[in-house]
Amino acid sequence: MILDLMGVQLHAEQYGDAGPRVLLLHGWGCAISHFRPIIEELKGSYRLTAVDFPAHGSSSVPPEPWDVHDFARLTAGLIEKLEIAPVHIAAHSFGARVAICLAAERPELVNRLILTGAAGIRPEQTDAKKKKNAAYQRGKQLAQLIGRLPGLQKTAAEMREKLVQKYGSADYAALSPEMRATFSKIVSEDLSPQLPRIQAETLLVFGSEDTETPLWMGQRMEKEIPDAGLVVFEGRSHFAYLEEWPRFCALIREFFV
Repeated sequence: MILDLMGVQLHAEQYGDAGPRVLLLHGWGCAISHFRPIIEELKGSYRLTAVDFPAHGSSSVPPEPWDVHDFARLTAGLIEKLEIAPVHIAAHSFGARVAICLAAERPELVNRLILTGAAGIRPEQTDAKKKKNAAYQRGKQLAQLIGRLPGLQKTAAEMREKLVQKYGSADYAALSPEMRATFSKIVSEDLSPQLPRIQAETLLVFGSEDTETPLWMGQRMEKEIPDAGLVVFEGRSHFAYLEEWPRFCALIREFFV
């Protein structure tokens, strides 16, 4: 189905007609399809809703640069429109950012949470990262100066793009200029202040070898979310929920009742 919410043509899918209500929220650069094994396994026992976030899958881009709170408001609108509140939420990575904001700001919409590879805590910058950022900023300033000179706007734009490709993350470099502003807003916000506000019972699932959202982030979330537990998938990565999807489904069956 396609829903018109907050200026976005939002693609959502629903499965199953009996059992607890569950909303699936994917990570950045992913889509509903990444939950396919979980959907196929659980659709006979749960009423599942899955959504393609704006600029992902079959959904349109936001009308302007959004931050994570905008994505949370969109998700709240989806829950209300489909009349599925209160709903359990299983969320991966960026989807967990959205779920954290939603649970903190609209607790009446959320039942229980499973957050896997959850993003939202901003890590301290290493010396290497600081040097890399400084080099990027110097290059950006030079490109801005060149762009002010007559006839050199195209040259400046090419310089900026080369800087992005050299210094930006793979996720950032792959985005359109419009979505880069959204991505920057999202990754620059530390959601740590939201964690103590979460009232929902929360299960955190992290891979021990996750390099995108390292295990220490899950350990900190477990301490700061009032009612939280942590399960570690040993030897697994940022996509632990897919690498061991039958085990992940077993956790859903045990926790979402």
